[in-house]
Amino acid sequence: MPVDPQLAGLLSLIEGGTPMHQTDPVTARAAFRTLAVEFRKPEDVVPVASVIETEVAGGDGPRAARVYRPEGEGPWPVVALFHGGGFVIGDLDTHDNLARRICRDARAVVVSVDYRLAPEHPFPAGVEDALAATRDLQQRTEELGGDGRLAVAGDSAGGNLAAVVSQQVPGLAAQLLIYPATDGGGDYPSRTENGEGYFLDLPTMLWFMEHYAPQDPADPRFSPIHGPLDGLPPAVVVTAELDPLRDEGEAYAAALTAAGVSVDVQRYDGMIHGFVDMGPFSTAAEQATADTVARFAAVLGSTAG
Repeated sequence: MPVDPQLAGLLSLIEGGTPMHQTDPVTARAAFRTLAVEFRKPEDVVPVASVIETEVAGGDGPRAARVYRPEGEGPWPVVALFHGGGFVIGDLDTHDNLARRICRDARAVVVSVDYRLAPEHPFPAGVEDALAATRDLQQRTEELGGDGRLAVAGDSAGGNLAAVVSQQVPGLAAQLLIYPATDGGGDYPSRTENGEGYFLDLPTMLWFMEHYAPQDPADPRFSPIHGPLDGLPPAVVVTAELDPLRDEGEAYAAALTAAGVSVDVQRYDGMIHGFVDMGPFSTAAEQATADTVARFAAVLGSTAG
């Protein structure tokens, strides 16, 4: 399918700026915040019962985090959320609405984690923070209004962290991997087919890797497709048709399935990388995001008890 027409208009707007890979990380972070935060209208903010600033454990000391609670009486499952941004950009604010959406529509307490970013903190700093935060939250689910279940979720780089955490932290209830990066050293057709003109391009992917990646791209803490897959929690894996990460996300879903993991995998046609943040600009992106969270809610519901 061609790109969703409404997203095509957004892409035309974005193309007017300096490509991310031609800037420095500080400038790139500011530009991403402008797109994700400053362009957001008040009426587009998803309502939840409460939002509280807090801290969770990190790999090198406490990390800032944000707790979102849904309307109604709990307890609810708790979801640790890791934001996307190539391990270099993104923060609690850029992914505030995704956290709110999961909280409201999956009926869960969401804890969004502000892990360390490269190049100031290259691999494995992000992984260490995600692991420490998840283990900390496992001990605090009741305090957070949880029902004892802890799941993980993330998009792009955050999907990578959620996948790695699922492999290293036993006892998780579910994992939501939104267009995840799963194989840093792999060679997939979608990287060529979708490597230019669809928001995330190959030069930017290489720019991210230069700032964050380990010397060995096959390290399972960076490429979870090379990690242990047996006995992992049920997964929802979603991809976008016009995303350079499409094929590795689907390869990871296939590998999970082959290992006996329950997997709900869904590709959204006409969508691009980052679509879960683009609902205000595209009706189709909004529908795909709603469906993504509904699938995750169904998996969380099936793990009740």
